[in-house]
Amino acid sequence: MTQDVRLTVDTAALAHNVGVLRERAGSALVMVVVKANAYGHGAVESARAFAAAGVDWLGVADLDEALELRRAGITTPVLAWLHAPGETFEQAARHDVTPAVSDLAQLEAAAAAGVRAVHLCVDTGLSRNGAVESEWPALFDRAAELRDVLPVEGLMSHLSNTSPEEDGLQLASFFRASAALGERGIEPPLRHLAASAAALHYEGSHGTMVRFGLAAYGLSPFPDRTSADLGLRPALTMTAPVTSTKRVPAGEGVSYGYLFRPERDTTIAVVPVGYSDGIDRAASDRASVTIGQRTYRVRGRIAMNALVIDVGDDPVEVGDEVVVFGDPALGRQGADDWARASGSITWDVVASLSARLPRSTA
Repeated sequence: MTQDVRLTVDTAALAHNVGVLRERAGSALVMVVVKANAYGHGAVESARAFAAAGVDWLGVADLDEALELRRAGITTPVLAWLHAPGETFEQAARHDVTPAVSDLAQLEAAAAAGVRAVHLCVDTGLSRNGAVESEWPALFDRAAELRDVLPVEGLMSHLSNTSPEEDGLQLASFFRASAALGERGIEPPLRHLAASAAALHYEGSHGTMVRFGLAAYGLSPFPDRTSADLGLRPALTMTAPVTSTKRVPAGEGVSYGYLFRPERDTTIAVVPVGYSDGIDRAASDRASVTIGQRTYRVRGRIAMNALVIDVGDDPVEVGDEVVVFGDPALGRQGADDWARASGSITWDVVASLSARLPRSTA
């Protein structure tokens, strides 16, 4: 039934979002992150749309994601920042992918492979990838020695978005790293540590480039502000047909575990999407979908390949289109509604969507 489930990406919405975000970025360059299959939207088609909208860079997690874009003919500069142990960067050099390096071994490998340039990744307090401050002297010294064969094009880090105070401490750490590079005669033209949330609410973190992820797809990174509040348009719509309907008497159990027993006779409709498609089981008996202009509650346990909705006495029929989520401005449930229903975050809702689901653009 996978072929009956559709993910449709509105490329005009992607272009609109880029325009809004470019204004918010001010003089900084704009990178759009297309990792994790473009946050579930489809990497190649989304990257093409972003490139057509004039983004300056594309960002991915690893070289495999970068090579997928290059093989599709996408020529926009691409930065990849997570690398397997022992990575040689030969593919990065061959396909003009810029690696962000986090340690001496990666720096040496990038130089040996002949990559065009690197970004240095520093850990300013997120405690994830990147060189910690005690490692900066050795890394920066070697980068200075290699500058004629391996230019340092960028310096990057990532904010934790914990609080203005914590972000301020990270920003100060980032400035120290930049100053330390400057003392060695290295002045990277690209300095970036702000992702969507910081780029939209913390202008001081912009640097010379900002990395937009979730916001580029029209989704809000803030729990208290909607996409519409930010002037963004959600680009992804997930639809599926009703595959069967059934009249259920009051008190009859529905789906695994009988989480739902209707209080009155009702009609249930089966929709062929489930947790194997990336629909979070935790949203069972809590999420909603739309058919036409009506909203219906998901009832009972979400299964591997199906969920059930209670349509009451409405004339819902087999083949009717169910919008699982889309743009709330069009009267649909949003990905953020599903995030609240599952106790998760919007990033998880879209990035978890199975890569095997058909995706198309509109």
